[in-house]
Amino acid sequence: MKDQLEALIGQMVDRGILLDEALTEFERRFIKCAMDHAAGNQSRAARVLGIHRNTLSRKVEEYKLGNGRRHA
Repeated sequence: MKDQLEALIGQMVDRGILLDEALTEFERRFIKCAMDHAAGNQSRAARVLGIHRNTLSRKVEEYKLGNGRRHA
């Protein structure tokens, strides 16, 4: 996984992606994944992420992630 991350970071630098953009996109996708795994339950997702549920709720709204539930 470390090699994959290094390759991805290299590609991002080569393409001129700014750190702020990269961090925002990583956080958005990380939160979405945790929400999906928790079937949309923000309390469970917040525990997995190690953040307060209110913080997660704010970020879900900020990133417009909806309820985070998977659709079949």
